[in-house]
Amino acid sequence: MPTATDFKDYYAVLGVSKTATPEEIKRAYRKLARKHHPDLNPGDQDAEAKFKDLNEANEVLFDPEKRQKYDRFGQHWNQPSHPEAPTPSGAQAATDDFNQYGDFDAFVNDLLGRSRRRTRAPGGFDGTGFRSQAPAPDTEAAIALTFSEAFHGVQKRLQLDDETINVRIPIGAKPGSRIRIKGKGRPSPFTQQRGDLYLTVEVLPHSFWRFEGNDLVCDVPIRPDEAVLGAQIKVPTPDGSVTMKVPKGARSGQSLRLRGKGWALPKGGRGDLFAKLQMVTPQDLSAIEQECYEKIQANTSFNPRAPLEEIIL
Repeated sequence: MPTATDFKDYYAVLGVSKTATPEEIKRAYRKLARKHHPDLNPGDQDAEAKFKDLNEANEVLFDPEKRQKYDRFGQHWNQPSHPEAPTPSGAQAATDDFNQYGDFDAFVNDLLGRSRRRTRAPGGFDGTGFRSQAPAPDTEAAIALTFSEAFHGVQKRLQLDDETINVRIPIGAKPGSRIRIKGKGRPSPFTQQRGDLYLTVEVLPHSFWRFEGNDLVCDVPIRPDEAVLGAQIKVPTPDGSVTMKVPKGARSGQSLRLRGKGWALPKGGRGDLFAKLQMVTPQDLSAIEQECYEKIQANTSFNPRAPLEEIIL
């Protein structure tokens, strides 16, 4: 039974108010998980403990049922019984409470704050006349990866409760993808059989590449002359630079597809990389550059604002 000194204020851990929405909780968790991830804080001995507390807080507050129990019962929210909860008196009250459940499994699951998902043994009943016990509960946690770790795959060591778990992250893990580790969840209080561990992947931001849906995207700066005349330019990809052709008359903001140069796919191969062209004008012109731009300005007939002349209120 936890004591008052064991109690963790999960709202304070995430730095949110008790009226925070699920989206606010999600944003706070992601921000703090990146900040305190042990791999990114090798010199901070408290990072692992902080990261563990963040995972616990997120698991409870993001789940509506767990959050409701936590708000109501505080430090006793996850115990088989709650001292603060009023107990109905009389046999009729007990019968009415139990009748709201479809079977004994549902009653036990709700009492322990566990998932309602369950399987039943063949026949459905054991020797006592009750249905067979629900399986061990699954455990949810998050894991933050660098772009390189997610792209190439990696072996990670996680601290879950008092246990160190070795996890193999497959090639091409994407933000939001879930990884199942069989038999590494919390044990059942009845059989001690362990459920599964489900890890939700967080990919830390990269300075150049980013995800837009399932696509890998990057911004590539080009000069005005390269946009007008076309050019061959170098573009970084996750496994090295490649040469990309910029067509004549390219527009700023235009996306060019580099097939097979994007994110690694779990079953092999590569997705596509989209390079978004961003025109950058020179700031410090040489004398000859100044002269050339002045000649272009004096002799061009191109007017990009001509369509605006047709606009009326």
